[in-house]
Amino acid sequence: MLELDDIQSGVLRPRPSPYVATYILLRIDERSAGRELMRRLGSVVSTAAQPGSPNADLGLSVALTYHGLEALGVPRDSLDSFAWEFRQGMAARAKALADEGESSPEHWEPPLGTSDVHVVLTALSPDQARLEAALDRARTALRELGGIQALWRQDCHALSTGKEPFGFRDGISHPAIEGSGIPGSNPHETPLRPGEFVLGYPDETGGVSPMPWPDVLGRNGTYVAFRKLHQRVAAFRQYLKNAAKSPEDEEVLAAKMMGRWRSGAPLALCPFHDVPALGADESRSNDFHYSDDPTGYKTPPGSHIRRTNPRDASVAGVVRLHRMIRRGTAYGPELPDGVLEDDGVDRGLMFGFIGAHLGRQFEFVQEEWANGGDFLGLGDAKDPIGGAHDGTGDFSFPNRPIPRRLQGLPRFVVTRGGEYAFMPGLRALRWLAEIQT
Repeated sequence: MLELDDIQSGVLRPRPSPYVATYILLRIDERSAGRELMRRLGSVVSTAAQPGSPNADLGLSVALTYHGLEALGVPRDSLDSFAWEFRQGMAARAKALADEGESSPEHWEPPLGTSDVHVVLTALSPDQARLEAALDRARTALRELGGIQALWRQDCHALSTGKEPFGFRDGISHPAIEGSGIPGSNPHETPLRPGEFVLGYPDETGGVSPMPWPDVLGRNGTYVAFRKLHQRVAAFRQYLKNAAKSPEDEEVLAAKMMGRWRSGAPLALCPFHDVPALGADESRSNDFHYSDDPTGYKTPPGSHIRRTNPRDASVAGVVRLHRMIRRGTAYGPELPDGVLEDDGVDRGLMFGFIGAHLGRQFEFVQEEWANGGDFLGLGDAKDPIGGAHDGTGDFSFPNRPIPRRLQGLPRFVVTRGGEYAFMPGLRALRWLAEIQT
């Protein structure tokens, strides 16, 4: 059984809808202050043991980077027991993550990707009033505590459309996890073993997920990949308009690239036209598979959602080893409907991956499935929406009487920065506060 009262709420609970969120980065300048911060946060972060309570959707979470653990004085043998991708940090993993060119760490928004980032605080709530309540808890923890410096803040909010900046309904898919008490969104998916997402439990391989030493530090923790992703909304609209035969065809092309209509209705269930009522129905919008569509006449094999979660495709034997919890929150104002010119305003998603295996979950999907196509026989074709394009890539999809091909895909999503972090359990926070060096 998962020890829900020792697991931070941000690990298991899906994002509320609607939502507001804030991400704050801190630097620890004095070790004693950092340990005191861990002690204070241990009493105010939300746990996963509160489903159904009035504050179930009100979450304050804390995570630490490798440099943050160093700043707290975690012993070397403990530091060396963390996943090697985490120890390197996201900036050092740029090549594997296709963070090159415009997305390379040299262009990231400071202080993202630097050794100055030690603590990541996340507050998430259904509304602004309750978000402020969560932030007040964080402020209380920081109040009159010298030696801690706030470096960066990103506020996020649900757009008025309820969709992400490109115009698609978001936050639909969430895996079921044994022992969590939180149902998954796909009734066809057997619940995954808890060790895929929480350290110290059996995972899909049948073993126990490797975790940091000592057990009190690693157990009930997990890894988190935070990424700030700038979305070129105007460029996406321009591309669709230039490639399409009509306004109606623009929507078809957008749906083929994503694998869903903008309403969230999956092509797997309504391949010929959008059905907004289906997209809004949480009991049906993720209730599908691909076994009846091997060629991809309904959902193209290269579409975004089929790449990042192939479900029951021919690679299904390994899909469960790469399953991820994904969380996305939008930042920046909406680009008004019909605008095709970039207004110069920063907008996009704060993306969060949560899982016990940075390498075979987040990095594998990013490198092999999003930015490679061999696993589905697509050669070097990339994700048409989120892939690391340079203006020369193609996206082809089955179509009668002949396949259709979109050429010259530009980069629609640019990485503005990111961090690998470790989200400890509540007992681990207390251990971090009491380290004896």
